[in-house]
Order: sequence, then structure tokens, then C-alpha cells
Amino acid sequence: MKILALGGGGKICREAVFDLVQFGSFDKITIADFNLDAAKFVKEQCANSRVDSCFIDIRNKEESIKLMQGYDLVMDGTTISLNEISTECIAKAGCHGINLNGFGEEYKFDSIFKSFNKIFIPGFGMTPGTTNMMVAFATRQMEKVNTVRVSHGAFRPVAFSESIAETTVYEYDPKLPGRVVFEDGEFIQVPPFARPRDIKLPEPYGTHTQYIIPHSETVTLSSFLKNKGVQLIEVRGTWPPENMQLIKTLNDWGFLMNPKIEVNNKKIGIMDLVAKYLVESEKGTKTNLYGYALHVEITGKEDGLDIIKTLTHTHPSSDGSIPDWKGLRAYTRNVGIPMSIAVTAIANNHYKGTGVISPENALLPEYIFNELEKRKIFIHEKIHALNEIR
Repeated sequence: MKILALGGGGKICREAVFDLVQFGSFDKITIADFNLDAAKFVKEQCANSRVDSCFIDIRNKEESIKLMQGYDLVMDGTTISLNEISTECIAKAGCHGINLNGFGEEYKFDSIFKSFNKIFIPGFGMTPGTTNMMVAFATRQMEKVNTVRVSHGAFRPVAFSESIAETTVYEYDPKLPGRVVFEDGEFIQVPPFARPRDIKLPEPYGTHTQYIIPHSETVTLSSFLKNKGVQLIEVRGTWPPENMQLIKTLNDWGFLMNPKIEVNNKKIGIMDLVAKYLVESEKGTKTNLYGYALHVEITGKEDGLDIIKTLTHTHPSSDGSIPDWKGLRAYTRNVGIPMSIAVTAIANNHYKGTGVISPENALLPEYIFNELEKRKIFIHEKIHALNEIR
């Protein structure tokens, strides 16, 4: 299989490339990036004759489609704002595809993927992606699902790259219509910092107040669990406390509305300025604790019993005791590796259907979990029924 790693020079997508080189089976991987120097750097780090690099400007659709037509699968690591363009190019090139974000624009190209007999999986990192697998696994034997609460702690700097700065601003945009919960058969839009809930994450991350965020699990899981009578789906998230304090302050002062201000006779969005500062500052690009922590809580009935299932995940420490997981890589590997595993699943025909298909409908949780375990990323499940842990 020939794979194009779109945006493969980025700090997250490169982890998927490194993982494919170590664990995957492929004929060729091309790291295609607007930043050609970054693409070349990743190629050199791979030190593998089957890996090369090239320049791509995804906004040039004609050239991008032409390039993609030489590949079987496109692994899309581009930013949220580019995902509609990138998915359109992948579809029209007749390739399989997958991306990290899965915020919904991908589904409009479903018929094109189907016409080529290809699959596109939108949103496969830690969350969305691994969280979808956790819910699918936990609910499989349940005859009734009442509530699903997906939570995560992404312990990384607020703006270690421009893409991450964009994600930070996107998730707390007060005007964003996609920040919803699923409740009693309806999608209800909520404002930033809605429905605070204290979530106890695995150590060393501890308990944090988390808020509703705009993630695709809310929408896709509502359909996936419809026949089990699900009544409530909420997705929450947090970043390091100092990050959350900053975002909340920006929200309180109206900065997240991104009003235009005049600077040197130019109109500039105030959040664009803030993001630029953060990307270039030490405070914006460093934090004390790195890594990722998932927490999924599901209530319902199984074997006639009222139960609560809690699923979490753990991974190697960021303290440097395992060099490949040191510092920021404890975060970026957690996001990039699941996408690599999903690519391998597609390459090995371990997927279901064609068209644009959500993770829980496309892949088997056991396959994903087994592959994660090979990378020292573990999924844990506890079932609480009638005051007993079984």
C-alpha cells in the first residue's frame, strides 16, 4: 500500500508516520506538507528507503488531487479549517482516507467515496477515535444504554503549534453551533464552559473540572446507540489548569468572539493576535505535565442489572524514563498512534463498509485495543453493579 501523509511534517501526524514505519506494512509513505523543511526532517528521522517527502498546498485542489491519485490511502493531519478541502481532494482522487478531527464536513463527500468503493474514517486520534472504540466495546453486550459521558484531559501546551492554537480557539468559540449535547432525543446547543463536572482521571493527572466541548462523538454515538435507547450523551474536555484559566479569562472578556481591532491601519481579529503571541512565547509552548487521559462513563442495563461502566486509558510517563515518550511526545504520540493503527486496519481490510463511516461503525475495538497495547497504551474497564465491582 502507498500512503500519503498529508500534513505529515506536523508534530502529531509525524507520530503516525513513525508508528507506521515501526509497526506497519507499506510499500511507500510520502510526507506531503506545505512546510517542506518539516517534511524533509520527518523523512530523515524515519531513515527508511520507502519514505520520501514532497511539497503540497492543499488549497490547490487540482494539483493536490493529481498527487493523491498515485496513492492508495491519504492520512490527513491537516487543521480543522482545511478538512473540508482535504477530504474533497481525497474523495475525488479515489483514495481511502482518514483524519484526526472529524468535525462533520467530511460526510458531504460520502457518495464520492462510495463510487470509488473506498472508506473515509473521520476523526481517529484519542478523541474522537479511541473514545468511540471504548464506547462501542463497553455497550456491545448492554441491552439498554441510559447515559454516555466521554471525557478527556489533553495535557499539552496551549499553542505548541499553529494547528493546536486553532483547535484551542475553535473549541471555545462562543458562536460555534456544533457545541451540543444529546438529550432526550434532541441536540441541544450550549455555550462555552457549560455543564461543569469534576472528572477523576488516571494518575498522574488527577481530578479536574471539565466542560462540554464540540466533538463528533456526541453526534455519531447518538446514531450508533439509538436502538439501545440512549438518553444523554455529553463530551467534555480539559487542558492543563493554567490553559483553562487563560481560555476562561479570554471568554469572560469577550476576546473569544474574535472582534476586529485596528493595528497599524490593518483590521485584525484579536484572537488571531493572541494565538500568534502564544505560538511564539515560552508560556504558550511549554507546560508542566504532558500526556493524555481518557475517561468514559456509561450507565444502563446488562444481564438485567443496572450498571455503571468506567473506561480509562494509561500510557508511558513523560518523565524521560522512556525516551520516545519524553515531554510533548507523551501527548503527540497518544494522538498520532491511533491514526496509524486505523490506517493499518484499512490496509489489512479490517474495516466495514465504504463511504464516510464513523469510527465505531468502521472498526473493531478489539483490533484497536490489541494494537494500542503493543505500543504500551492500555485500556482499562471497571463495571460497577449493585455496589460490587466485578
